[in-house]
Amino acid sequence: MGTFMVVLILLLAGLALVMMGIMSYRAVRAFWRTRGKRLVTCPENHCTAAVELDAQGAALKAFRGGTYLCLQDCSRWPEKQGCAQDCLTEVESLGQGCLVRNIVAGWYKGKVCVYCHKPVDNVAEWTGHMPGLVAPDAKCMIWGDVPPEKLPEVFATYKPVCWSCHIAETFRREHPDLVTDRPARW
Repeated sequence: MGTFMVVLILLLAGLALVMMGIMSYRAVRAFWRTRGKRLVTCPENHCTAAVELDAQGAALKAFRGGTYLCLQDCSRWPEKQGCAQDCLTEVESLGQGCLVRNIVAGWYKGKVCVYCHKPVDNVAEWTGHMPGLVAPDAKCMIWGDVPPEKLPEVFATYKPVCWSCHIAETFRREHPDLVTDRPARW
C-alpha cells in the first residue's frame, strides 16, 4: 500500500508539472504574439495610429486558458484614452501584419542603399546594426527617430540606407573637418 501511494503522488506531481508546462507555454506564446508596436487605422478619424497591446495581460489570461486583447498604449492617448478600442478588430484580422517591425521589413524588401547600392533586405536580423533612412534634406536618421504613426509619410519620401553608409554619412555630417573626399578607384 505504501508503494502505491508513492507512485500515485509521483504521477499526480508529474501531471501537475505537465499542466504547468502547457499553461506556461501558452502564456509565453501569448506574450510574444502581442508585444510590439502596431499600426492601425483609427476607426474614429481614419488616420494612422500606433498602438501597443497589453502583452502581460494577454499572457496572464492565456496562462489561465483564455484570450485577452486590450490596448496598453495608443498614439492618440491621453486625449482619446476612453475610446471603445474598435481598432482591436483590425489588429485581430491583420495579426502580425500590422506590427511595425514587419511593416518596416516589408518596406526594405528588394531595396538597395542609396549610397553604396548594396541590398538592404536583411532587416529580419535586426539584432544590432539596423539600416537607416535618408530624409529628403539628405540627413541620415535611424528608425528610433521616427514616430510609428508617421511611417506612411516616411515611406513615401525617405530612401533606404545601409548601416555602414548611415554611420559614414552621419560622421561626415557631424565632423566635416575630419573627412577627406577622394575619387573612387575602380
